[in-house]
Amino acid sequence: MISRFHHITQDVTGFTHAQLADLACKGGADWIQLRVKGKSNDEWLEIASETKSICQKHNAKLIINDSVRIAKEIGADGVHLGKQDMPVVEARKILGKNFIIGGTANSFTDEEELTKAGVDYIGLGPFRFTKTKGKLSPLLGLEGISNIINQTKQFKNMPPIIAIGG
Repeated sequence: MISRFHHITQDVTGFTHAQLADLACKGGADWIQLRVKGKSNDEWLEIASETKSICQKHNAKLIINDSVRIAKEIGADGVHLGKQDMPVVEARKILGKNFIIGGTANSFTDEEELTKAGVDYIGLGPFRFTKTKGKLSPLLGLEGISNIINQTKQFKNMPPIIAIGG
């Protein structure tokens, strides 16, 4: 259901989010997470619509970071919710059962909570340091991520987990 490789867009001087998504898709990515920060609602909608067109052209999934409203309004494939965003249960009520909902986890406890809430996948991290986050959670590194994933092996119904951050 989810891709093994997710491209997360960010502000890069000289490129639009849509251009970054296009480059990622041309390089083989089929899952684009649109991560827009510090833009007005109108700007965000325009960026999301442009990026959606690129994703459709390449038959790639478009996941909107943080905003259930934007994801629903443009008809994206899904939404990724951070720990400070709308609760997964509330998002599911708004978006329905066929919408992809992912969530961020920094610990095994977070993973358990997200699983109970019904996410379709978990972004586990941060793997390493990243400048794109203002308040970065403690770094997990390869050992931390491996330890948390090993803890999940005891459960049969854990959603897929991808490493995020850095």
